[in-house]
Amino acid sequence: MAETGNPVPVIQVEALKKTYGHHAALKNVAFRAEAGESIVIFGPNGAGKTTLIKIIATIIRPTAGKVVIDGMENDDHAEDIRRRIGVITHQTFLYGNLTAYENLIFYSRIYDVPDADARIREMAGVVGLSTRLEDRVATFSRGMQQRLSIARALLHRPTILLLDEPETGLDQQAITILREAMKLEAGVRRTILMTTHNMERGLEMSERLLILNNGVICHDCSTADLGVDALRDLYETHTGVQV
Repeated sequence: MAETGNPVPVIQVEALKKTYGHHAALKNVAFRAEAGESIVIFGPNGAGKTTLIKIIATIIRPTAGKVVIDGMENDDHAEDIRRRIGVITHQTFLYGNLTAYENLIFYSRIYDVPDADARIREMAGVVGLSTRLEDRVATFSRGMQQRLSIARALLHRPTILLLDEPETGLDQQAITILREAMKLEAGVRRTILMTTHNMERGLEMSERLLILNNGVICHDCSTADLGVDALRDLYETHTGVQV
C-alpha cells in the first residue's frame, strides 16, 4: 500500500510470481508506477517481460502475488481494469475476416465507447487508415495491421498503455504515430509500461527503467542523463548479456 499522504500508484505490483510447471517465469516481482510515469523494461529473451505485461493486462493470472490498478485488485476488478488499459503487442488482436471498421466497432462495444462511429473515424484518421475502413483486415500489410491495432488500443481512451515490443512490424510512419499517441489523452499524460530490445528508443520514450532477468527485477533507476553506452554497461552487469 502507498504510504499515508502519498498518492495511490496507478500500477502496483506486489510479490508477483508466475510458474509454468517447474519453470518460474516471475519470482517475487514488485514495483509501482505513478500517474503519468513512463517506464521501460529491458531484459533478455525469456526474462519474463511478456508474462509480466500479460498479467498486468489481465490476460493471464499470476501464481501468487497481486497487481493493483488504480486501487483495484486485478483478480476482483478485471473488467473495470481493462477499460483503463490499452495493450499494443506484436499480436494485433484483430479479426482478418472482418473489415477494419467492423473490428473497431466490435471493440467499441466491448468498451462501451460513446459516439463510437465518430471515435472510430477519428482514430482511423490518426493512424492513416481512413480510406481503408471498409477493407478486410486480411488484405492489409503487416504494417497496416499494426497501425490498426494502435487505433484499437486507443479507441476507448485508456489512461494506461502496456506496450510489449510495440515497434515489431511498424514502419517509420507508424512508429511516429505510436510515439505521439503515447503522450496525451485529453491533455492528460498516460501511464506507460513498455518492453523493448531497442535501447535508444527505450531511453527516448521513458523516464525510468527496470532491468528484468530470470524473472527478477535486478535494477530500477531513472533514465535522466543515462546514455546508451552507460545503459549497455548496466545491462551487461545485471544480465551477463552483451548488446
